[in-house]
This record gives sequence, C-alpha cells and structure tokens, in this order.
Amino acid sequence: MPAWAAALSGLVAGAVALGVAQIVAGLIDPGAAPVVAVGGAMVDATPAGLKEWAIRTFGSNDKPVLLGGIVVVLALVAAGLGLLARRRTAYGTLGLALFGLVGAAAALSRPDAGVAHVLPSIAGAAAAAWTLSRLMRRAMGGDEEEYVAASRAASRAAGQATGATVLAAHAPAGPSSAERTRAASVGEERRTVEPGPALPAVMRAGGGPGAGSGSALYTFDRRRLLTGAAAGVAVAGVAGLGGRLLSGSKDAELARRGVAKTLPRAARPAAPIPAGADLRIPGLTPFVTPNAEFYRVDTALIVPSVDPARWTLKIHGLVDRPVELTFADLLKRPLTEADVTLTCVSNEVGGPYVGNARWLGARLADVLREAGVRREADMLLSVSDDGWTCGTPVDVVMDGRDALLAVAMNGEVLPEAHGFPVRQVVPGLYGYVSATKWVTEIRATRFDQEEGYWTPRGWAPRGPIKTQSRIDLPHDGDKVTTGRTTVAGVAWAQHRGVDAVEVGVDGGAWRQARLAEVPGLDTWRQWSLDLDLTPGRHTISVRATDATGYTQTADELPPAPDGATGYHTITVTAR
Repeated sequence: MPAWAAALSGLVAGAVALGVAQIVAGLIDPGAAPVVAVGGAMVDATPAGLKEWAIRTFGSNDKPVLLGGIVVVLALVAAGLGLLARRRTAYGTLGLALFGLVGAAAALSRPDAGVAHVLPSIAGAAAAAWTLSRLMRRAMGGDEEEYVAASRAASRAAGQATGATVLAAHAPAGPSSAERTRAASVGEERRTVEPGPALPAVMRAGGGPGAGSGSALYTFDRRRLLTGAAAGVAVAGVAGLGGRLLSGSKDAELARRGVAKTLPRAARPAAPIPAGADLRIPGLTPFVTPNAEFYRVDTALIVPSVDPARWTLKIHGLVDRPVELTFADLLKRPLTEADVTLTCVSNEVGGPYVGNARWLGARLADVLREAGVRREADMLLSVSDDGWTCGTPVDVVMDGRDALLAVAMNGEVLPEAHGFPVRQVVPGLYGYVSATKWVTEIRATRFDQEEGYWTPRGWAPRGPIKTQSRIDLPHDGDKVTTGRTTVAGVAWAQHRGVDAVEVGVDGGAWRQARLAEVPGLDTWRQWSLDLDLTPGRHTISVRATDATGYTQTADELPPAPDGATGYHTITVTAR
C-alpha cells in the first residue's frame, strides 16, 4: 500500500472523528468538542508571557490561530497514524483511541463539565477507528486478517518449495531408467486418486511462491480507496455542519432579533454626545467605536450561544437575600444609559485594545442592594457562561458610578461576541476584573478567600485603569510633509477624566494639545496639535494628566501585572 494512500486514510479518519465529535457536542455542549476542549485547556495552561505575545502578534485573531494550529497538528497526527496502520490497522486504531482519551480528559477539565462531556471525543475516536479500518480494507481489496494469514501461508509454501529444491539438489543418484518408468506410472495413478494440498490463495493468484502481497487477489485498489475517502469526507462535512446547527448559534441570533423588537428605552437616558466630542480628523479614532470594530479579548475559543429565555443571573454568597433574575426580570427594571470606555489590561502603550461605546443596562449597585451585600464582603466573583471568572471590588461598584448589567451596545442588542444576552460594564477598571461577558452568576465574597481567573496567573487582584494616551496619526515610520503637520490621538483615565494632553518633539518642551469635548468622566478624550516640523527625522511623544492632577509616568513597564506604563512615542521623517 503506497504511503500516500495510508496517510490519506488517516486524514479522512481524523476528519470523520472531528465531524462526529462536533455533532455529538452540538447535542451536549459545543464546548465539549475535542478541538475546543483541548484549545481551552491549552489557554488555561499557557504562561502569561506567551499569552501576551499571542495577543500582541495576532490580536483578536489569536483564537482562530490557536484552533487552526490544533487542527493542523491533529491532521499531521492522523496522517501519521494512517502510515502506522500500514503495518497493522490495530496500531492506528490504538493511536486514535489515545487521542480520544486526550480529548475526553481536556473536556472534563473545563469548568462545569460533566461525565457527558467525554462523549464527543469518545464517539469521534470510535468513528475514526472504524473509518480507518474500513479504508484500509478497501485499499487492500480484502479483509486484513485474511490477507495476513494468506501472506504467512505463502511464505511457508515458498519456504517449503525452496527446501524441496535444496533437498533435490543433494539427493543421491536415482534408480535405473526402467525403475523410474515404473515409478512414474504408479505416481500418475496416485495423483489421479489422491490430489495434493492446494497452494495458498496468494500463490495461486500471483503464479508462484514468491508472489506474496503483490498478488492479483490483494493488489492495491486506488479506485476503491478514493471512493471510500470521498464518502468519509462527505460524512465528516455533513456531521460538522449538523453540529454547528445544533450548537444553537442560529437560534441565539434569532433570539437577538426578537429581543431587539422589545428592548425597552432607558429610564435614565445618557446626555447627548457633545458636538465637539469628535474632532473628525481623518485617521483619528472616532469617539464612538462601532460594534464591529470594538476590540475583543477573552478566553472563549467559541462564542457562547446563550438563550435569553433560559438565561438567569444568580446573586448569592455573602448576601442577606439571594437573588435570581431572568432576562425578562432584568428588562423590567429601570435601565440606565452610559458612555463608557473599556480597556484591556493586556494593552501595550499605544495599543489598540481600548474602545468606547454607549451601553444600556440595569445598575448593578441597585441589584446588590436588594440582595443585601454584607459588610465583610469586598469582592464580587462573577462567572461567565463558559466558566471564566473575575473578581470586582465591591466598593467600586457601589460608589455611584454607572456599573451596569448591560443588555445593549451603541443602540442595539449586545452582539454575541460582546456578551449577549447580558454582560458587566464597570467604568474605571480593566476588563479582567470588571467586564464579564455572558455573565450568569455573581457571588459576594472576599479577596482573601477567592480569586478570579487571571489572579493566580500573575495579574493583580484589583485593576484600576491607569492614565494613558496614544498617538493615532501620523503613524510610526510615516513620511510627512515639512512644515505644518497635525498630530492627534486619544487619552483616557476612566472615572477620573482627562484634564490635559501634552506633546513633546525630539525631547524638547512639552506643548499643550487641544482637547475635544466629552460627555463625562468615563470616556476617552480626543486631542490634536499642529506642529511645524523641519526636514529630517523627528521623535514625537505624548502624555496625559487626569483630573486628580496625576501625569502619566515615563517609566516603561509591561502590561503584567496591572497595566502598561510609559509614553507612546513615534518616529516620523519630514521631507
């Protein structure tokens, strides 16, 4: 059997495994699919430094890159198992079983996993083993056990024939001519009465004892293999598509559209955005970030599909009166509208993981007051539908800021990727301690008793956002026209507000930039400054001062453990 045929058999078996696992996971939990389960386990086990590198390198595409890498590795392993099956199909099926166990173990390691979560990996491995065995039989043109037995019989017959030849060569001189004639006559009579044992099938088909696996009966059958492989690919595709349909993503999108028709108006609408909030300079980040362009950094390899009709939020722990809200309950509450800029703690100085939106939701502080959070509680441990957790300081949520259980974003129902049906939005805190998407549970507890997802991985338990600024134009490395050049960007210091932005050129004196208007303290602020640049290379830096009088530091520190610091600096060439 050619090596390419064996590798193809392994690849098709691997595809069938993923397809069957996907459709079984669609019936149980999309997160139980082996690729997703293994990917999630890898995310959890990845060191913080490597995660930061992945975010810097791939941005919001880090998850597709990881899943794609897992699929490539699985394809290589499947092809290798196909090659191993050339020797004996049992070797390949054993390898597939081992990989099924790896997927099952990864699924069990996920938060809230149950025994049923192992079924997709086990079913996929079983389907792959059957497919590999079937393809190998089709390629060989017969049953493997018959083939092996016939090959061994052919080898024994060949050995006996060789031995007979050697004995004949060393035998003593035969009888006289007359004696040979009489013996031949007797032998002829015996052959007509007592036929000897038949040669093995392989020998008969191939025409001699040396035919072996090259016989006509077991010749490699390319056509049967390719038709079988095509059928396997079709099964894998149909099963995979069925799994996606069963996962509920389409149902969730339909539910979003249904919510959009009944979404109530804000009882406390936000003030109109000031006309001067957006300087409308080409290339400058707009004041409001469109939903499709809003950054996404989370640990969910697949976006959870949550049915709002079944969604509930449980508030318990150190409270006097545990509360459980349905989505309908939440929409009946007075809703608040607020303009809030969110920032990811993994954002490098000058990085893209910051965005501003108008959110609509119920005030979290009001819900907590109804539950009666006890005095000793200082942390709210919120839990996402996919099991991710974050710890938010109680005092920050209760100090009067617009901390929301948000249901809408920029005038439309929350997109699935940003937390539909409900997410947390807390101004002034990095997302890893405040912005839980797909939130289903909030437990009042203590920082000295429990930890959120990122804290044991090296990040600070509390994450107040640091005062920062960024240059949006020109870009680092740009060539600009000598003379008047506009430098512009954004600055943020959520829940403190930005009071000033200054720009420095080539280490010279800081110059005050013009600031745009803002609707409140919780959003970023656009700024701009016109510079007169002489010919040559120039270094441009920016710094911001917040409403408390604090000016951001020049000390350069990485994002871990509590946010990056330093001036955003670019270099341009004036011509």
